[in-house]
This record gives sequence, C-alpha cells and structure tokens, in this order.
Amino acid sequence: MTVAPHTGQIVESPGAAQATTWRSEDDTAAWAQRLAAQPALANAFITLHGDLGAGKTTLVRHLLRALGVQGRIKSPTYAVVEPHETAGLSVWHFDFYRFDDPREWEDAGFRDIFASPGLKLAEWPEKAAALTPPADLAIHIEAMDETERQVTLRAGTATGRSLLQGLSA
Repeated sequence: MTVAPHTGQIVESPGAAQATTWRSEDDTAAWAQRLAAQPALANAFITLHGDLGAGKTTLVRHLLRALGVQGRIKSPTYAVVEPHETAGLSVWHFDFYRFDDPREWEDAGFRDIFASPGLKLAEWPEKAAALTPPADLAIHIEAMDETERQVTLRAGTATGRSLLQGLSA
C-alpha cells in the first residue's frame, strides 16, 4: 500500500480561516463552550495540531465537559482512541502520536468509526497521513508562554465553514 505524503495543507475558500488568542485556560474553556454550542459539531471531524504541551488535550477536555461528558476524561495517547457518549452524541477522541505507520489507522478499524455519525477529534492527524477523511476544521495551537495560546482555525469543508461562522457570530 502506498500512502500519499501528507502536506498538512487544507483546501480553503476565502474567509475559511480565523485566528484567536487564548490568554488563559479560562479562555480555552470559554471557547470550547462556544464550539460545543454549534449544531454542525455533531458530525464534524476536527483535527488538532501543535507541539507537545500546546494544549490540544486540554482543549478536548474542555470541549467534552461543555458537551456534558461526566467522569474522568483520559488522554488517548496509549489507547489511541477514547469513546464518549453524551446526550445522544457519540464522540471519539483519537491521538495518533504513537503511530509509526499510517496504515495502523486502517489496521485498527478506524474507517468504520469515521463512517458512523458522531464527533471525531484527532490529535497528531499527520501520523495517519492521507488515510483519514478531510478535516472539517483544523485547529492549530501554538504555545506563546505558560498560559497564552495563539490559535488558527482552518475550515476544510462546508461543515467547517459553518463552524467558523458560528464561532465568529
């Protein structure tokens, strides 16, 4: 099996990107609350990009709490995927950091999960290369210091553009 090299670029239309700054974890939580309120989120595929410690998992935890997930929210770093159910919404949180070969995505049977309804959140999506579907929304997080994060959002689909529009309203 040959895998196309992943360039990390997303086809964009004008107005399909936004930038914001989170100055504290409270800002991250508030932003996650706004994202959770978007109806288009229910069947979105969101990728999270950034260095180790940038805040990808922290964002996901705040988003899952905003969606109503109760109990402990574990990072899927070792399990690769952690499923969550809340208020009729299925959510899968992926972390592909430990993948050595993009084919591991296929071997793990993730194609079936991505074909089913629900929200999919993926950290380190580049490790699965071109095997994942196109991201509806790519969230790029850059740590400026201990608390401040520079965030760039890029829509890759109509669903992503709908999410961006809802967030900017």
